[in-house]
Amino acid sequence: MGGAKAATRAVAAAVTAALSIAFSYYLLHNKISKLPWKKARKVSKKSRKRKGLVEAIGNTPLIRINSLSDATGCEILGKAEFLNPGGSVKDRVAVKIIEEALESGELVQGGVVTEGSAGSTAISLATVAPAFGCKCHVVIPDDAAIEKSQILEAVGATVERVRPVAITHKDHYVNIARRRASEMTNLATTQGEANKMEDNGSVHINGDMPQKGEFHPISSTNCRGGFFADQFENLANYRAHYEWTGPEIWEQTEGTLHAFIAAAGTGGTVAGVSRFLKEKNPNIKCFLIDPPGSGLFNKVTRGVMYTKEEAEGRRLKNPFDTITEGIGINRLTKNFMMAELDGAYRGTDKEAVEMSRFLLRNDGLFVGSSSAMNCVGAVRLAWALGPGHTIATILCDSGMRHLSKFFNDQYLADHGLTPTATGLEFLHNP
Repeated sequence: MGGAKAATRAVAAAVTAALSIAFSYYLLHNKISKLPWKKARKVSKKSRKRKGLVEAIGNTPLIRINSLSDATGCEILGKAEFLNPGGSVKDRVAVKIIEEALESGELVQGGVVTEGSAGSTAISLATVAPAFGCKCHVVIPDDAAIEKSQILEAVGATVERVRPVAITHKDHYVNIARRRASEMTNLATTQGEANKMEDNGSVHINGDMPQKGEFHPISSTNCRGGFFADQFENLANYRAHYEWTGPEIWEQTEGTLHAFIAAAGTGGTVAGVSRFLKEKNPNIKCFLIDPPGSGLFNKVTRGVMYTKEEAEGRRLKNPFDTITEGIGINRLTKNFMMAELDGAYRGTDKEAVEMSRFLLRNDGLFVGSSSAMNCVGAVRLAWALGPGHTIATILCDSGMRHLSKFFNDQYLADHGLTPTATGLEFLHNP
């Protein structure tokens, strides 16, 4: 009898100990999960369907930029988008564009995604397309950093480099990309209708021989059609950030965010993030930082992009207006028009260059030109708001794609942009 009682007491003690350990673990885990920027992100139904490479995109860290935070008295946080598999924030856009195109039937597996891009979106599309069973053809301005086209070719895209011209010109790189998609779709249609071999083995298309010199960026055999990604006007771009990036920033800051700032190229990031954040809390201030040569600062602050002597949307952007790539534009895109902004700041090339070196020296952050410009904006905004505020921005990509220009000493010297600052004296503190 005594042995039975002892055994019962032992079992009770073991159960009590186990419950105590489990409860302690629960409390510890719950406490950790509530620390700022550590809370696990809820996975959407859409995200659960993503597998392989695509599943690794997003949920990037929101890191404290120590040097800028300490200098301003604000918490300045950078969304480390350079940690995406394709190396930039545009991975999200590429996934969303291709997913929606496949769902709608505009793109089929084996088809070719075309895009006109100065670099990052093209690289993301080229990286992501094979994961969906598709190919990629990119038209890129030939003044973009050469390493971008080298990366594109290395990851399997076909690359067409063209001279920069106005968007209204038929041979603007975006318009050529749109044309290539149409050509591939027409080719797929004609192959499906009537492909026949002549005795000499040559291929006839609708009874006609292909014209000499006709451009076929992808093999014309077994063509499955083309799809123009259209990152500037395709609202899948905006939706990628409204449904994905914005919610991550909100959850990582646990709703304590005071402000967000970013530059705009297509406008998808600043539009999607600003609209989501303001729906969550209308008091969150959202701002644009705009580089030289862009008309968006005027549009946000004055309601018009140019002086009355210039027709809106017609001014030609000088390719030497700025060395920042992928941001700044002189027309309104459908994506940008979705933005909800409280104001805008101007940045300069010199400030972006100096900021990139400052971050490298003080934080070990090796970021590209648009990321540096975003950080210029974050400091300006921090000074305007005053100490004690939490500000988020986007670290779009790393400096690895900017070696031939933005991080090239000779190139910078030739353009009078050699960095000389030791601190933040290159920024004017009002």
